[in-house]
Parts: sequence; structure tokens; C-alpha cells
Amino acid sequence: MTSEKIKAHHLSRIAYVYIRQSTTYQAQHNLESQSRQYQLVDKAKALGFTQVEIIDKDLGLSGSQGSERSGFQRLVAEVSMDRVGLVLGLEVSRLARNNQD
Repeated sequence: MTSEKIKAHHLSRIAYVYIRQSTTYQAQHNLESQSRQYQLVDKAKALGFTQVEIIDKDLGLSGSQGSERSGFQRLVAEVSMDRVGLVLGLEVSRLARNNQD
């Protein structure tokens, strides 16, 4: 699988798969959702990325406090340092709840 939008300079960087669920209950009981999120690694590889990292430290943490989510902070830092070729995640409309994040 390839895409016209993904260029060599993207593929030379790291693809990040950001995995999270908002509550401890979801993280313990909604395992199908977790499985779908981890499967995004295969999507990144199918697009041609050889370096794929999973960020799953925020499982069970609400998005209301972005500063308390170390995985989110790491993702933001990596993007800011221009090290990222692709970010994959599900339900990213809820990635951050305020403009500061």
C-alpha cells in the first residue's frame, strides 16, 4: 500500500501510533478497541514506514489534563522536533480538549 502524499522524507522518520482510552474501565474492558489501535502498527508498515513506535502510556487517563499524560507530551515533543513522519491513532478528535494542549 502506498500513497502519493507520503514521500521519502516522511518514510525516513518515525511513525508513531498513539494509543489511549479515557478511563481505567475502558482500558480493562474495551479490549477490542485496544486491539484495533495496536493494529495501526501494521497500517504504518503497509504504508512503508520501517520505524514504528507505539505510545501507550496514557491508557486509562482522561484527556482533560493533557499535562498529566506523558505519552501525549512525548508525542507533541517529537512532532515539535520534526522527527515524525506519521501519527496514527483512533478518535483523535478527542486527543486534546483545549487549545493549549
